[in-house]
Amino acid sequence: MSNEVLYILQTVVGLIIVLVAFRMGRNWLYGLIAAFIILANIFVTKRFELFGLEATGGNVVYGAIFLITDLLSEYYGKTAARKGVIIGFAAVSIYLIMSQLILLYTPSEGDVGAPALQTIFSFAPSIVLGSVVAYFISQLHDVWAFHYWKTLFKGKHLWLRNNLSTLVSQLLDSVTFSIFAFLIFPTWFRTIEFILPLDVIFEIIITTYLLKVFVAVIDTPFIYLSRRFKPSELATDTSTSH
Repeated sequence: MSNEVLYILQTVVGLIIVLVAFRMGRNWLYGLIAAFIILANIFVTKRFELFGLEATGGNVVYGAIFLITDLLSEYYGKTAARKGVIIGFAAVSIYLIMSQLILLYTPSEGDVGAPALQTIFSFAPSIVLGSVVAYFISQLHDVWAFHYWKTLFKGKHLWLRNNLSTLVSQLLDSVTFSIFAFLIFPTWFRTIEFILPLDVIFEIIITTYLLKVFVAVIDTPFIYLSRRFKPSELATDTSTSH
């Protein structure tokens, strides 16, 4: 099975999982944000080629988080969506702190897991912080933009609202991460080896964004399918704010 076919398959599986979580209720969506953001930070250590572009495993699940925040925005309101962003931020922060602490233990003789953990959890500070900053900014923008377009279009044109908010937010994510991870933070931390030339940073922005656009296009039918997956709590929950 080619990387491209596997990428499409895993993307669709991830979006189906989002719909199942949506069916189970709002708290399941919150939990899934936490799970996906942690998986994205683990999967990012795997690199491969997709459609002639260099990609990482983080792209496979990260795009699904935007569908989750859009579902929270559409059905539960801006406050619920922002809460989801905060939960994701808290989850990735806890993951990063605990993963670094586990590396400080002196492994016993014959420990076969220590080298693998060292490989997976040893991040450059600039990349880690760049990822966190990009997530926080892009997700908050996604929530704001979704409701801006929802108000402008008076609740109509769901496919357009979904794509306008997601595509711009994904671009913001790619730009923010690349600039902070490979230019600003390495300069602050004096880790010169991680500073990349501007033309390379621009190439990273373009390639990562194209893959995110691909996921955004795939997730459009799923936000319409969500109408068939509405949980029972939506019929009785009157506490949400839109």
